[in-house]
Amino acid sequence: MRAVIDTFGVVAQLAFRNLWASGSKTLIFGGIIGFGAFLVVLGTSLLDSVDRAMSRSVVDSVAGNVQVFSSSSTEDVDVMSGFAFDPNAIDPLTDFAKVKATVESVPNVKSVVPMGINESLVVSGNTIDQALAGLRKLVNERQRQGPSPEHDVAYAAAKERVRQIIGVLSSDIENTKKFQTDSSLPPDELSSVARAGSPEFWAAFDRDPLGALEFLENRIAPLATDADVLFLRYLGTDPGAFARSFKRMTIVAGEPIPEGQRGFLFSSYVYEEQVKLETARDLDRIRQGRSSRGVTIATDPELARMAREAPKQVKDLLLQLDAPKSALFRSKLQSFLHSDETDVGKLLESFLVLTDQTFDERYDFFYRELAPMLALYRVPVGDTLTIKAFTRSGYIQSTTLEVYGVFAFEGLETSPQAGALNLMDMVSFRELYGFMTDERQKEIAALRANSGAKDVTREDAEAELFGSSTPTARADAQAEMPPDLTRELSGIAAGRRTDETSKDRAYDPAQLEQGVILNAAVLLEDERRLDETIAAIEAAGERDGLPLRAISWQKAAGLIGQFAVLMRVVLYTAVLIIFLVALVIINNALVMATLERVREIGTLRAVGAQQRFILAMLVLESIMVGLTFGIVGALIGGAAVEVLGEMGIPALNAVSTFFFSGPRLYPAFGLPNLIVGLVVVLIVSIVSSLYPAWIAMRISPREAMQAED
Repeated sequence: MRAVIDTFGVVAQLAFRNLWASGSKTLIFGGIIGFGAFLVVLGTSLLDSVDRAMSRSVVDSVAGNVQVFSSSSTEDVDVMSGFAFDPNAIDPLTDFAKVKATVESVPNVKSVVPMGINESLVVSGNTIDQALAGLRKLVNERQRQGPSPEHDVAYAAAKERVRQIIGVLSSDIENTKKFQTDSSLPPDELSSVARAGSPEFWAAFDRDPLGALEFLENRIAPLATDADVLFLRYLGTDPGAFARSFKRMTIVAGEPIPEGQRGFLFSSYVYEEQVKLETARDLDRIRQGRSSRGVTIATDPELARMAREAPKQVKDLLLQLDAPKSALFRSKLQSFLHSDETDVGKLLESFLVLTDQTFDERYDFFYRELAPMLALYRVPVGDTLTIKAFTRSGYIQSTTLEVYGVFAFEGLETSPQAGALNLMDMVSFRELYGFMTDERQKEIAALRANSGAKDVTREDAEAELFGSSTPTARADAQAEMPPDLTRELSGIAAGRRTDETSKDRAYDPAQLEQGVILNAAVLLEDERRLDETIAAIEAAGERDGLPLRAISWQKAAGLIGQFAVLMRVVLYTAVLIIFLVALVIINNALVMATLERVREIGTLRAVGAQQRFILAMLVLESIMVGLTFGIVGALIGGAAVEVLGEMGIPALNAVSTFFFSGPRLYPAFGLPNLIVGLVVVLIVSIVSSLYPAWIAMRISPREAMQAED
């Protein structure tokens, strides 16, 4: 043992002496190793920081730490893919109360939130429809209550707005005719537009307002093409439990859905990107690009496109103006533009000519002076939405919900990934998805009582519905109903309620936990025990006879959840390529250094040094160079991470905001990053020294003597 220690001491002394004697070759070797260590430490630190930040974005927005769903489903739940579940892929869990009790029996579980995701279509009337509806309401009030000064003012303003909208429509038709050889409208429709815009029509309006409104609704409103169509993804849940479990959720406008009330919350991202007036939305995007990304209208193609299209959006603004608002717009714009122009449309076109020099001033003026007189959102908070969606069985279901407010996740307000889902109460979700609710069961019972219907089997349904040879069968057909028809009738019954408001259909809050769900989010006390808790949840489900499958937030986030894995593969691939190149360079440098030391190595062999002594000496030299420069490179990489951690790395777009879990990423340097860097350096150092050492081991004393000659 003593001899081994003495030998190692001699080898170390020779290696250390040769380390400094090699000069430039040592610096080449060490510089490459140091740069590699720097890259590994910096890269893994940034990647780990992104991974942690992205996990916070996913966990804190929708997914939770774990997603639970039926193990009989043919696909995993994907809560952030941008698409609703395939209705036939995710089997429902029929009793959330039992699921919750089972999952909460696992020690590490903090809370369980019921969920279900679907897509809907929301269609509202066009601008003329909406204006005519308001005017008709005033006409009916006038006929019931008689005229009054306040009512007369509102009535006159509503008439003027409809008349102005028709004027805009007529102008569009005239502009279209300039570019087409034949009119885009048939002669009878052109004559209807001409009649609706004539002074005679409006002079006679008060004599028969209902008849005039019927003409406008049937002949003019269908010609407008600006009907609002929204495709919305929504999450059905327990609103209170969701807000308590996902702490980053904040209400940015309006109020939360009250307990026991049906309702709807827009996500801030959807509200700004889909519901907001296009002109205001583009102004916001230009401002964000100029302030956050540091680009300009003159240099960025996307901002330049929005600036070019801004004057073309004047029509959308004009459609919102009645006579008093038009006068205010005219006065404010004339003063701002220092213009004598009286046409509001032309003034708006001039105002919306945007350049880098004028943008900030016009943006501030728009929101300070013009926006308060406009409906900036197609669906304002407090309004109602008639939501239509496909049920699990494939038929269309609809319900009407009040929009109580707008919500966002703190730090992720502009993220499309975190803001793709809107919220509604779970009772309304079940109705839209075709699940049975207490309210629906009562309606079906009433339908059965009125029709005298009873259940029949699927096999007997055709004979019972379309006749039978026996009187008994026909009598039974009048008293029985197949289960499939029961489900269809439930859809029809619910669809008949679309004219009711959500407040008219309050529910017992206990219903949120006493029905069907598609999936559930599970929040944990200790996130480090994720895999252990997933196994425990599935075991608890098996124990209680529930078909539960549990997956991590990363799987539940679909492709987004795999981003960190992909980036890690990319990083390690890049590091591998760099070190492969480094191996070739280092290997060549060490071979040259070895050939220059033939005399020295031959002399050592001549005095009795064994081949393993030469091998150990050269490998130890490489390890000493690698560790020395590797530690320096790793420490520089760690220092760079610490500096970035203090400054923060800004998110350049909405996607990076999600991956950074906020507007800036604050990376952190950890001991595992240093260990990984040094292990990689050690491996590269050893591997790169093997071939030169093999060459050195074959040098004989005679070769050393020949080299001396």
